[in-house]
Amino acid sequence: MSKKCYRFFGGLLNAQANWLNQMSQKGYRLVRTGRMLYEFEKCNPDEVTYCVEFIGEKSKDNATDYANFLEDMGYKVFFKNINLNYSVGKVRLRPWAEMGGYIATNATTFNRELLIVEKANDGKPFELHTSYADKEKYYRTLRNPWLFLLLLFALFAIIKHSIALGIFSLVSAIPSILYQLQIINVRQKAKTWEK
Repeated sequence: MSKKCYRFFGGLLNAQANWLNQMSQKGYRLVRTGRMLYEFEKCNPDEVTYCVEFIGEKSKDNATDYANFLEDMGYKVFFKNINLNYSVGKVRLRPWAEMGGYIATNATTFNRELLIVEKANDGKPFELHTSYADKEKYYRTLRNPWLFLLLLFALFAIIKHSIALGIFSLVSAIPSILYQLQIINVRQKAKTWEK
């Protein structure tokens, strides 16, 4: 028996992962995703666990290689969009991305910015990034788009003397600060571990 749910989480990766894990606890396993669609099939409760990762900075080749690497490790992966873009022929500039990922189109990584990763539940916490260096790099990857938006909106707010753009820059500051705090936290844990 399959079950279809329609949800949109945007950039709230933890909320999306928590919801998927709650569905698993209720006995549903993800089988297909769409723009807002999550399709599940019945399984044993808590049979699988999920992790959601942002890969929007990667080039198409690197994103595919990473997904294949995870599948080779025994995980099941699903590509997912982070935004709702219903038009055809979209192009997005990503100045914070790695070489080859600067320009996202329908043929590359546009609407494929997230990876939902599923593994058999072994009772241990599911983390894709386990070393402190990997965690710090990943949080920087999450912070950089928000930091770019913050600087862009702040610059235009100053140039145009716009309160609305100033508000957008303040809103962009919230995730930038939260991810920076996580980076600082990981650095402190790494220093404690080294001692």
